[in-house]
Amino acid sequence: MKISEQIFPRVVVLICTTNKEGKPNVMTASFLMPISFEPKILAISISPKRYSFENLKEVPEFTLNVLTKEMKEIAEICGSFSGRKVDKFKMAKLKIEKSKKVLPPVIKNCPISLECKILEMKEFGDHFLIVGEVLEEWIRKEKIAPLLHKTG
Repeated sequence: MKISEQIFPRVVVLICTTNKEGKPNVMTASFLMPISFEPKILAISISPKRYSFENLKEVPEFTLNVLTKEMKEIAEICGSFSGRKVDKFKMAKLKIEKSKKVLPPVIKNCPISLECKILEMKEFGDHFLIVGEVLEEWIRKEKIAPLLHKTG
C-alpha cells in the first residue's frame, strides 16, 4: 500500500495548455499545491511524457480548472486519452472560453478556473514541478464539493 493512498487525497483539476500553433489541449491532474498567497503562486506536477508537457514548453502558460465530484466522468475522459490523437474537449463535452490573460482557454463547465503563467519548471524524479503565478481567477460558484483522487 502506498502512503499517498491513505493520507493524501488530492483535488482533481483539468489543466489546459496550448501549443505554439494555438491548438488547445486538456488533461486531468491531481498533483498540485498552493505555494504563496501573495503573489498567488501554485505548483502542479506533470510527467514529461505527456502531450500537455510539450505544450507547456512551447507556450509557458496554463489554466487550472477545478472539477466537482459530479464531474468524475469528465476527469476520466480527459485522463484516459492523449490530445495528440483525439479532441478531449469534444469527447468530454467541455465548453471553453477565451482566457483574459493567457493563451490556453478556461473551461466554463468548471466552477473555478485560474489563469497562470509559468515561473519555473524543475525535474524531480519522473515528473516536473511546474510553478505558476495566478494572473486571473474565474469564480463561477463559491461553495463546491471538489472531486478528490485518493490513489497514486
